[in-house]
Amino acid sequence: MLKGISPILSPELLKVLAEMGHGDELVLGDSNFPGATHAKRLLRADGHSITSLLEAIVPLFPFDTYAQPLIMMDVVAGDTIDPAVEADYMRMIHRFEPAAPAPVRIEKFAFYDRAKSAFAVLMTGETRIYSNLILKKGIIA
Repeated sequence: MLKGISPILSPELLKVLAEMGHGDELVLGDSNFPGATHAKRLLRADGHSITSLLEAIVPLFPFDTYAQPLIMMDVVAGDTIDPAVEADYMRMIHRFEPAAPAPVRIEKFAFYDRAKSAFAVLMTGETRIYSNLILKKGIIA
C-alpha cells in the first residue's frame, strides 16, 4: 500500500504510467471500446468510470504542452452523445491541471488507429457512448 495514491490504480497501471515517456499516449476506453483488438498493452479497470480514473491519474500524469494532450472520438453522423461526458472530464481534469485545453475530437477510425500506436489501452467500466479519451504524456519540468 502506498500513501497518497488512489487505491483504484492497480500496480500494473502504476507501472505503465511510470514507464511512459514524453509523447506516449494512454487510451481510456469505454466499456464498448475494442481494446483487445487495438492495444499493444491492454490493462483493465472494470467497474471504474473514466471520470473516477481521471481523478486518480491526473495528479500523477504530466500533460504534453507541445502537442494536444487530450483527444476524444468524434461522433459518427446520426449518433448522439451526452455533452456531460466532456464536461465531467474537464471538470475533473481542471481540478488538477487548470490550464489543460479542451479535448480535440478525431474521426472514429482515426481514433482506432491512434489507439493501435498508443503506449497502452486501459479498458474501463464507463458506459456512456463516445466517452473514449486519449491522454498524451508530457514532461515534469
